[in-house]
Amino acid sequence: MSPAILLLLALGLGLAGWLAARARAWSFRRAKPGIKLAALPSYHAWYVALWIAVPVLLFVSLWTVISPGLITQSVLADAAASNLPSFGFQRQMILNEARNVATGAAPAVFNPDAAALVDPYRAAIARYQWIGLAVTLAIAFMTGVWAFLRLKPDFTARTRVERAVMGILLAASLIAILTTLGIVVSLVVETIRFFGMVSPLDFLFGTHWGPDPMANPEVPDGSRYGAIPLFWGTIFIGAIIAMIVAIPLGLMSAIYLTQYATPRLRAWLKPALEILAGVPTVVYGYFAALTVAPAIRDLGFSLGMSNPSSESALAAGLVMGVMIIPFVSSMADDSIAAVPQAMRDGSLAMGATTNETIRRVLVPAALPGIVAGVMLAISRAIGETMIVVMAASTAANLSANPLEAMTTVTVQIVAMLTGEGSFDHPATLSAFALGFVLFLVTLGLNFIALRVVKRYREAYD
Repeated sequence: MSPAILLLLALGLGLAGWLAARARAWSFRRAKPGIKLAALPSYHAWYVALWIAVPVLLFVSLWTVISPGLITQSVLADAAASNLPSFGFQRQMILNEARNVATGAAPAVFNPDAAALVDPYRAAIARYQWIGLAVTLAIAFMTGVWAFLRLKPDFTARTRVERAVMGILLAASLIAILTTLGIVVSLVVETIRFFGMVSPLDFLFGTHWGPDPMANPEVPDGSRYGAIPLFWGTIFIGAIIAMIVAIPLGLMSAIYLTQYATPRLRAWLKPALEILAGVPTVVYGYFAALTVAPAIRDLGFSLGMSNPSSESALAAGLVMGVMIIPFVSSMADDSIAAVPQAMRDGSLAMGATTNETIRRVLVPAALPGIVAGVMLAISRAIGETMIVVMAASTAANLSANPLEAMTTVTVQIVAMLTGEGSFDHPATLSAFALGFVLFLVTLGLNFIALRVVKRYREAYD
């Protein structure tokens, strides 16, 4: 039985408990017409419904996680699995084929060894589905009966329901924190494993990135993971070239839309500008690879370069800057529009021109929001992958020439984690070290943004 059916069953049982508890609460009034209930009948109903639905949902979530492992262990204990390889990719492939046929996801198996496991898989799946259904019904019955028997005229159901709802809201608010904590822990654990194989100094300060030993056999293993070219490519493309494009254009467009554009023109221009944020990055990548990069290559020929590349940091940075213009523009627009009208009027009344009012009053007062938008744009730019792959290549190159091919940290993370690489090899583990460093850089940018925002907010509050 699929988790969706168990979920619907939990909701149905909760609804049944809700109706039964509400009827019981009304029966208290009918038995004694003058009695006053400590809570409305609807709170009695929700109390029982929560005691049925919440434990059942928790069990269904847990069962969805552990039941596949139990099914696999049951199949491996069958005599038909005695001829399977001891471990490795082939063993897992055979099991996956048998499971797909047993569940109906595939019509037939390609490996003859998987055919004998189809029936054991079907039997194990059916057995554990019935076990899950039986436990679900047992939990719903026990918790529902226990909650139902507690209902009395003086029972404070409202207080208990509100506490339960508050607990659910608290658990929902903790999901983001726990997710972030899980990400950090996983990155730290794998990064420590990587630094046990490669020196942190070689990784953080090395200038050669070439994890493939076949491509660079003369380079020692400890010197293959110098990440300086990747960090430089990330900063050069995402935080320098892209920001040179995005910050002036985004800020000037926000100033024009808030101070000079007519309401009718603003109603057209602002949505048109924000459409850029909804364009898929692969479309930007096509545009960079097929239009911008050839144009830059032709420009290099016209400037006398001997062999300009069609893949360059400049092409990726320019298109990336265009992509993140809405991040800067929207935040700056909202921040400038939020500046009190009294500050504008006071500046103009003192004899300042519109230009001086913008430069000396509006932009400084709106600087916290502008800085927040810029930091958001930088974080978005340094995490971009598709544009860099299609326009700047995957070659790690330490150079200040924007017309040369470069790559970024995110591109190499994708390259290291795709394929059939072992998670015990430093090449694969290097992706986690790169991700950890990128996480620290983004965290540092956020701290800087908060400091700037706090400083100027105090100045203009």
